[in-house]
Amino acid sequence: MNTVKIGGVPEHFNLAWYLTLKNGEYKQENINLRWHDYPGGSGAMSKALRKGDIDIAVILTEGIIKDIIEGNPSKIVQTYVETPLIWGIHVGADSPYQSINDLKETKAAISRYGSGSHLMAYINAQNNNWNLSKDLQFEVVKNLDGAVNALTNGSADYFMWEKFMTKPIVDKGIFRRLGNCPTPWPCFVIAVSNDFIENRSNELQTILNIINNSTKNFKTIPDIDKVIAARYDQKLEDVQEWLSLTEWSQNNMSQVTIHKIQEQLLALDIIPNIVPYDALVHNLG
Repeated sequence: MNTVKIGGVPEHFNLAWYLTLKNGEYKQENINLRWHDYPGGSGAMSKALRKGDIDIAVILTEGIIKDIIEGNPSKIVQTYVETPLIWGIHVGADSPYQSINDLKETKAAISRYGSGSHLMAYINAQNNNWNLSKDLQFEVVKNLDGAVNALTNGSADYFMWEKFMTKPIVDKGIFRRLGNCPTPWPCFVIAVSNDFIENRSNELQTILNIINNSTKNFKTIPDIDKVIAARYDQKLEDVQEWLSLTEWSQNNMSQVTIHKIQEQLLALDIIPNIVPYDALVHNLG
């Protein structure tokens, strides 16, 4: 049985992977798919792809595009979640800041440089007409637990993370959410190392077929809202809202969408130049 290593965030977006693994669907195809949680997010996964620690990553679109342009030997093979990610903008419960504009020139907690929490701070700054070179400062906190510590002890002032995953922390009175910042593009893609694409494309296609069959029918799984609520410590009504806002994809990203994303990242000075579509995307076809 051939081993394949895959990474993703331990969040409700990836429950379909857990369910297909639990059902033994990959083993039925002689594939030993090994899932690795990356609570540090896309920056940590990009590093793991580069090092060969994983073959496949379920990763934020903006993070992997930036990293491929910077030399990550991988390609996007499919969009995974078609809808935007809704980033909540959070401060500590006792923070003096009451509005997003109060956060200008303060310090953002980020999981690591090149991560979604880092790149989305630029999107938020642009949305609010801040000076991108003067009004942004960063404190690396590694993950959500690190952000809780940083916002509580004052080593950082605000933190951007998916709003439904942070909702329990808001409900407990640890964070306050000042607003939201949706990604202006489909939020998650499946990225694969070039070596794996070149040498194991049949296994890759099998894995994609299995996960796509699962995501296509994900919302119709009996009591899936209750399963998610229990597994991720969420309120049922929050899960139901999240499900209503989330659409998975079984297709690759179009040239038009890839170009638009690059234009936005270039305007924010997050990438140095725009590269051809086939430098970022591989269509299995």
